[in-house]
Amino acid sequence: MNAEVIAVGSELLLGQITNTNARFLSQHLAEIGVNIYYHTVVGDNEERLKAAVKLAKSRADLIVFSGGLGPTKDDLTKETIARMLGTTLEYNEEALAGIQAYFDKTGRVMTENNKKQALVIKGSTVLKNDNGMAPGMFTKADGKYYVLLPGPPREMQPMFLNYGRPEIVNVIEKVERIESRVLRFFGIGESTLETDIDDILMKQTNPTIAPLAGDGEVTLRITAKHESSDEAFRMIQQAEDEILERVGHYFYGYDETTIAAELADQLKEKKLTIAAAESLTGGLFLGELTAIPGMSTHIKGGIVCYTNEVKKQVLGVKSDTLSRYGAVSSECAKELAENVRNLCESDIGISFTGVAGPDPLEGHEPGTVFLAIAAEGLETIVHPLKMVGSREGVRKRTVKYGCHYLLQAFAEMF
Repeated sequence: MNAEVIAVGSELLLGQITNTNARFLSQHLAEIGVNIYYHTVVGDNEERLKAAVKLAKSRADLIVFSGGLGPTKDDLTKETIARMLGTTLEYNEEALAGIQAYFDKTGRVMTENNKKQALVIKGSTVLKNDNGMAPGMFTKADGKYYVLLPGPPREMQPMFLNYGRPEIVNVIEKVERIESRVLRFFGIGESTLETDIDDILMKQTNPTIAPLAGDGEVTLRITAKHESSDEAFRMIQQAEDEILERVGHYFYGYDETTIAAELADQLKEKKLTIAAAESLTGGLFLGELTAIPGMSTHIKGGIVCYTNEVKKQVLGVKSDTLSRYGAVSSECAKELAENVRNLCESDIGISFTGVAGPDPLEGHEPGTVFLAIAAEGLETIVHPLKMVGSREGVRKRTVKYGCHYLLQAFAEMF
């Protein structure tokens, strides 16, 4: 079954409220195997709503509406749908009694327009509103199914789960579960990753694999459909294993995790401590880690060493190093990482030095970065980086590269 969600309300188009209903409905429809291919938002206008419904009918078996069931003149969803289906509205006595009871309880007089909320499409299955006044509706016409739901989420969500969803399940010939998993990668570009798994992408049917790049990272969403949730996840795991065999070196976690959160988990698991010397990142690295609960026993400290004076006087970088190689150099990064580890008596020291921009520094172009990792008994590793983008983008990606190289070091050395 293919579905389209139509949200009705000019306030959505004006940006006065966020359309959270569409996300909720998509998530729960996917759970019962309904494909959502389109979301539409339309204002409180009958002609535009008719046009949206006509288009939806051409490409969906099920059309789910949210909004436009209230008492005012611009609440016109059910009136419009009834006319399009060649039928009329009628009062639902149970809903009308509930509205009257509400006004009696509050000591207010029910105005005539409030009765409008009890009108439903003739012949439809009425969906009870346990948290408001206007009931919802489920009906079929011309081989299409229509679900009408109120706009307020506190009314719409329980109505859909308790009454709307069961009606949809009843008419689906074969209920399929749709399960998905997101794989997160860092240190590889979207085009390179796609090239490395191009044959896997070309043959995909079920499960499907969707790449997405953003914020310096690449994700792959693997989605499988099957009557059995366990079988769907087995299919996902099979696809994941094939993908990670190719590009597993860049994989760091699943779903909504972050690379900093994965680093924090590794520090906890391995019972390691860390200290940081941050020049161009200005504290962003430790800021990411300290935002994660439970890190107080794993972070020994850090120095924001923006100037050469601090690099020399606080972190002990040799004057000769700065005069011969400059602050933006592998030599300086190496000394910073080793010295901050010794100063803070931590298991690991990491340093960041470079040029965030917008102007060059010491003859280096913006995006030139040196990142070093030092650990007791191991040779200090320096990673030179060349990045493009805004000043803030360079700084943020530098922090992610720090997490990335530390995770690699943990896998290989600790």
